Amino acid sequence: MIRLLVLDIDGTLLDSSGVLPEANRLAVADAVDRGVEVALATGRRYDFARTIFEQLPSPLTLILSNGAMVKTRSGETLHRRLLPRAIAHEVLRRTPDQRASAAVVFDRPREGQVVFEAIDWEHPRHGPFFAANRPFLAESNPLEDCLSEDPVQVMFTGGCASMRGLYDQLRRFSEGRFSVALTEYQHRDFSLVDVIRAGVCKGTALQDWARARGYARDEVMAVGDNLNDVEMLEFAGTPVVMGNGVPELKARGWAETETNDNEGVARAIETFILTSAS
Repeated sequence: MIRLLVLDIDGTLLDSSGVLPEANRLAVADAVDRGVEVALATGRRYDFARTIFEQLPSPLTLILSNGAMVKTRSGETLHRRLLPRAIAHEVLRRTPDQRASAAVVFDRPREGQVVFEAIDWEHPRHGPFFAANRPFLAESNPLEDCLSEDPVQVMFTGGCASMRGLYDQLRRFSEGRFSVALTEYQHRDFSLVDVIRAGVCKGTALQDWARARGYARDEVMAVGDNLNDVEMLEFAGTPVVMGNGVPELKARGWAETETNDNEGVARAIETFILTSAS
């Protein structure tokens, strides 16, 4: 029996236009009504996930920043694994050609959560993100000067090819001192590379949370679509890949549901939770 349901947000819970389908919302509510604990596991930080989780029923656990933070719906921090500032400084020093796409993310109440060296408010790709997050953004030139405390992560964004190259570069010199998460949207030619504390990922955060809540692996179901979901899906006793998932996930032979534009999360919940509990 499934007791813990863990859902990725972008490309999974949301459709391709970033909207939460009503069928997905209702299916999550039905799962909660049947006593299933629900958690969202995302690369987003708390405030950027707020517009999504506020549409869902309580209670709700949030695994944020690819596992670096675990918070309650109300914002209480349950677990926090920060990236040592010395590591963040070295990562920035070794990636000078990516400086325009780099940001440092902090666990702060409001201002200065996400710091860039310079913000181009009219940027054709990043402008909407900047506009939506204006109260939380800050500038620091040089970027390293913002490292007065340990950050949650160093984040890079860009086209898929350049970010794949950066991901490989960072993994080569990490030597176990930090972890690197890659999230890739080929249809948009957009990728995110997150540098986080060593050993941190959605999977380790899920494992720790399941253990704390007393859930066995076969009582955990996870649904995801992207490369940063691999470890989470590996841990879950019932891993489900979205129909729009990246080829690397589909090649694992895990159960597959409909795409995010065809209410794949609702279909997965109906198949593995609601039907089996009837």
